[in-house]
Amino acid sequence: MADAVAATLSTGQHLLVQAGTGTGKSLGYLAPVLSHLAAHPDDRVVVATATLALQAQLASKDIPAALDAVERVTGRRPRHAVLKGRSNYACLLRVRDQVIDDQDALVTGADLLAQAEGARPTTADPTPGGPGAGPGSSALGAQVLALREWAEEQAGGGGLADRDDAPSHGPKAWAQVSVPVRECLGAARCPWGEVCFVEKSREKAREADLVVTNHALLAIDAMHGGTALPEHTAVVIDEAHELVGRVTGAASGELSPAHLERVARRCLTWLDDDLGGEFLDTADVLREALEEAAPERLTDPDHPVVQALRTVRDVARRVVSAMGRGEGGQSGEVDPEQRQAGSVAKEVFDLAERMAALAEADVVWVLDRERAGRELRVAPLSVAGLMRSHVLSQHPTVLTSATLQVGGDFTATAASIGLQTRERTDDPTRAPTEEVLSWRGIDVGSPFEYRRQGILYVAERLPPPRRDGITPETLTEVAELVWAAGGRTLGLFASQRAAEAAAAHVRRELKDHTVLCQGEAQLSELTRRFAEEPETSLFGTVSLWQGIDVPGDTCELVIIDKLPFPRPDEPLMQARQQAVTEAGGNGFMQVAATHAALLLAQGAGRLIRRATDRGVVAVLDPRLVTARYGAFLRSTMPPMWTTTDREVAVQALRRLQETRQAS
Repeated sequence: MADAVAATLSTGQHLLVQAGTGTGKSLGYLAPVLSHLAAHPDDRVVVATATLALQAQLASKDIPAALDAVERVTGRRPRHAVLKGRSNYACLLRVRDQVIDDQDALVTGADLLAQAEGARPTTADPTPGGPGAGPGSSALGAQVLALREWAEEQAGGGGLADRDDAPSHGPKAWAQVSVPVRECLGAARCPWGEVCFVEKSREKAREADLVVTNHALLAIDAMHGGTALPEHTAVVIDEAHELVGRVTGAASGELSPAHLERVARRCLTWLDDDLGGEFLDTADVLREALEEAAPERLTDPDHPVVQALRTVRDVARRVVSAMGRGEGGQSGEVDPEQRQAGSVAKEVFDLAERMAALAEADVVWVLDRERAGRELRVAPLSVAGLMRSHVLSQHPTVLTSATLQVGGDFTATAASIGLQTRERTDDPTRAPTEEVLSWRGIDVGSPFEYRRQGILYVAERLPPPRRDGITPETLTEVAELVWAAGGRTLGLFASQRAAEAAAAHVRRELKDHTVLCQGEAQLSELTRRFAEEPETSLFGTVSLWQGIDVPGDTCELVIIDKLPFPRPDEPLMQARQQAVTEAGGNGFMQVAATHAALLLAQGAGRLIRRATDRGVVAVLDPRLVTARYGAFLRSTMPPMWTTTDREVAVQALRRLQETRQAS
């Protein structure tokens, strides 16, 4: 892997490298990248990860270790920096623009936080001004005050006020001390622009040889002409199996009547009564149109929802113009609050304009959310063009993950990010064109002996999954397998409802077993308990399918209740399948089956995390062996020994228990 990455940096040929769990792929690309930077001090390389967790691991563990080695060998120590999106740093305008009551200033935020967490207000003391009164003594108020004090300490000490380093807090508290991209005034206009944490983080990135960022910021940089990242000569994309999803998310938008109403109310102070009332009314116009619409993709320009969007667009355009004028209706400087409110109105205008256009490159649909009501979503039909034009054609790029091959080949992954089959240098049918982006794919394997360490059990005799929920037969199978494993089970379910039903059933049937279920506490707390309490089981949904790393005998059984196909009525996936079919391809296999294969491989990969791990992956969906696409899905999973005999799986799990007890 290191040799292949080094070749990409010297030749410019793009590289897709599948590196199995346990390979040490972070060092597999860091070693050649840092060696290259030591020899080429004018170059800069960007490493983009999917998660903040991997960013933190790279910055605190992997990169320092690699830098020590590079310095010993070359005598040079390249500089590195972590760069995140704007909302991950505290905003001094938000921090210093908030007035703190003298009463609140008498104690520190840490004191208030300890008080709030240790003693909640009760109905026994409802007196105004008594314990629990006022924002300072509520948990939220205490968190905000603690965050402000921390931000000031960071400013005084030369820190970056990175959220990962902040005191304990929730998302609502963080929203009080940070600012979304749209609402930022910019360093030139902000009174605290010269000491802005975001600007300092960007300055550090410009001084660094290696910049660690995330997929979303890489996408934003591509969409906005290279303004988010410093100039660089090469890109490494880690966790590349998530790239399409993350870039899609960064290029997507949503608009709801409730959000539209909040934006309108925020702008009322600076609008005349007529325009302010008209802006507020657009929320009702959109709400009424959505209530009559089916939750599906919009393609008809005369659809009532599209007509409502045009109304929103036209009114929002006038609002943006009015919000850009200062006192007396003159163009020029406006106060910071007005400018921020105007930026939010501009975001509404941009979204409404984009959605109303119904562009071929976009998918616009009505989404029905149980609690929040209906809203509109827009997402790009494909991110391949964006990645090809603004990333791959600009820089040599390495993409790596434990799961990049689908059906035994890199073609599907390459196509999804803008690389074409005919461009492969190892493809004899390749025809040279003016826009060839040369690439190759390699699989460096895994240090694990999957056939000896793991069993893949497919419950062929169970009934196929139902749309209306998990079947009684499947619940019975879950309980028996958990019993055989003595707990130690990670349950990966297709829906929250299925996870909760399975957890309730196992708790009834196996009263001496502890089963944790996603949603019952913070995910970080649940995964910590799962790791620390070996006989405990953890059931959950999509966020547990990838990223959770629990080696050892804590996890000896992974249960997958249903093949993770996207919902057949999900408009974006539907549109992508239709586009492939219309282009002459197989929409189901190239979109839905590929999506399921990658996620299935990630889920099964939770079992074997080190060379001494043993266990069973139990897929309780018979289609994995009975359907025509089953072999395609299995070829993407770790190559474990496979059986459809439940007794074989149960006895294997029992033997693991007995071996533990004997030792």
